[in-house]
Amino acid sequence: MRTLLGIYYRLGHVVRELLKFGMVGGIAFIVDVGLFNLVLHLTEKPLTSKTVSTVVATTVAYVGNRYWTFRRRTRSTVRREYALFFALNGVGLAIALTCLAISHYALGFTGRLADNIAANGVGLALGTAFRFWSYRRWVFPALLPEATAPIIGDPLRRS
Repeated sequence: MRTLLGIYYRLGHVVRELLKFGMVGGIAFIVDVGLFNLVLHLTEKPLTSKTVSTVVATTVAYVGNRYWTFRRRTRSTVRREYALFFALNGVGLAIALTCLAISHYALGFTGRLADNIAANGVGLALGTAFRFWSYRRWVFPALLPEATAPIIGDPLRRS
C-alpha cells in the first residue's frame, strides 16, 4: 500500500491528467459515436461519417482539455494550440480510418456493428493512446511549477 501511495504522490499530476483526459475523452466519444451513426444513417458513407464526427468531437475535446485537463501546463496562443491539437487529431483520425478501412473494405466486414467496432473500438483505443502522449508532449508541454509542488500533508514526504 505504501508503495502505491508513493507512486501516486510522485506521479499524481499524471494520474489526475489521465483521469481528466478520460472524462473529456468520454464526452468527446459520445459526440463522436452519436454523430458518426447519425451521419452514417443519413449518407451511408462510413469514411465521410467518421471524418465529420471526428472534426466535431475534436473541437469538444480541445475545449475540455485546454481549460480543464491540461490547465496547469504552460500555454501558447489558442490558434497555435488548436492547430497543433487538430493536426495531432488528424493522426488519430488516420489511425481510426485505417482500422475502419481495413475492416470495411479489405476484410469485408460491412455491417454497422463491424464499422463501429473498427472505428470506435480498435481505432479509438489506438488513437487515444497516441493523443494523450502527443498532447502532453507538443500541445501542452510543460507543467507549471505549482503543479509539481509537494502535496501538503503528504505522508511519504520526508522533511
